Amino acid sequence: MPIETTPVLSGPRTAGPAPEADIVAVPFGPGRTPPAVPGVELPVPADALLAQYEAKGEPGEVVEATALREGGLRRVLLYGVGDGSPGALRRAGAAVARRARRRASLSVVVPSGEDFGEDFEGAFKGATASLVEGALLASYSFAIGDGRAGGPVREIVFVGGDERELRRGEALARATALARDLVNTPASVKTPAWLADQAKEVAAGAGLDVRVWAEPELGEFGGIRAVGQGSVNPPRLVQLSYTPENPRAHVVLAGKGITFDSGGLSLKPTEGMKTMKTDMAGGAAVIAAMSALADFDVPVRVTGLVACAENSISGSAQRPGDVIRQYGGRTVEVLNTDAEGRLVLADALAYADAELDPDVVIDVATLTGAAKIALGPTIAALFSTDEALAAGLAGAGEATGERLWRMPLVDDYRAMLDSEVADLANVDRAMSGSAGSIVAALFLREFAGGRPWAHLDIAGPARAGSDEGEITRGGTGFGVRLLLRYLTA
Repeated sequence: MPIETTPVLSGPRTAGPAPEADIVAVPFGPGRTPPAVPGVELPVPADALLAQYEAKGEPGEVVEATALREGGLRRVLLYGVGDGSPGALRRAGAAVARRARRRASLSVVVPSGEDFGEDFEGAFKGATASLVEGALLASYSFAIGDGRAGGPVREIVFVGGDERELRRGEALARATALARDLVNTPASVKTPAWLADQAKEVAAGAGLDVRVWAEPELGEFGGIRAVGQGSVNPPRLVQLSYTPENPRAHVVLAGKGITFDSGGLSLKPTEGMKTMKTDMAGGAAVIAAMSALADFDVPVRVTGLVACAENSISGSAQRPGDVIRQYGGRTVEVLNTDAEGRLVLADALAYADAELDPDVVIDVATLTGAAKIALGPTIAALFSTDEALAAGLAGAGEATGERLWRMPLVDDYRAMLDSEVADLANVDRAMSGSAGSIVAALFLREFAGGRPWAHLDIAGPARAGSDEGEITRGGTGFGVRLLLRYLTA
């Protein structure tokens, strides 16, 4: 569901929060007491209050007090800002928004370096954007029906912030929320056709060109057809196009759009199948990033490709041992039907190379459990054939809090994909189970055409089991902010 909380600015800090605000959040830092704010009178000195609670000013830390105001009382939230970095402020914004759930309005005093002294010189750059981003993302919720009690704060008023930064933070949060909505939608609704229709709606709202391939137009896309042939819900390929004036370069984003993954005839165990409505998180990230390109005046041409299919079981499903022909003619022996994401992405990458002539290609996918085993639930695996591209993506991930870790493309492992009957196999022919994420990346590299290419395996951070900072349980929208940061830079 879209974020329902509305962020607004109330004007300069000297005016203080609105008199009617019944919750006010005021920043404090390590070894620093909160700044004086007109209209906010604590019942005891702030330093004594913080000492009583042994508060350290860490990001996400909140100390609550009650203060007098004309006509009654108000809650005051003293919130820690840590080192004032964007990541700390996102966490701070998330913390105060969660403390204000079920309330009509929250006033947040935006911190500045002047409040905290020379030790914080250079901190709080983009403070409004980071606070807005964290607060709105923490206010996200997804529910079908009325099963969840309460709801997010309806309005957050930022005191002393910057209008341009507010809009930037809001745009980032709403794009990420779009990806979360797509990921969290049940597979009973989210068929390949439905996902393609959502992309059409995004294109209409964002001024993008759109093309959707369906049968029989998918004839050359053998990987997409093979993965989807066992389902009653036919596959789709979506192309979204953004072209600014005088584009500096052309970037293709390719996303895995498996709307449900049973594993096919190589059936997943029950526990492994429970979260497989989220197996299109890479495609969701591409659609959501495309939706916000105009908001950030991205200076490059961007084409988004989302390969959509449902990997199901039936008498028409592909079998282990089948040989398929990918876009462009290369043949692949399918030894494991649960390694389906690489088959649909291979078609998208081969099409991009043959028809779109991009300068850079980036694919995003919940591709392998091996990446999650290697890096855990919060870091995505980054593979790339180009040093500058890898550095740019890694830097964008650090800036947005969507962390990447560079993984090796071990050429010696390429022989694992040799097939006796086709150009290559879709998994390690020995079925050793080792280096799974590397072997999958090597498979995709075969279809990137030697262009600067990066592969983001987001199997770990694409979904979360609990709320933490700006992350909410379920689909996280991982990759949206990272891609927008990279494309804007």
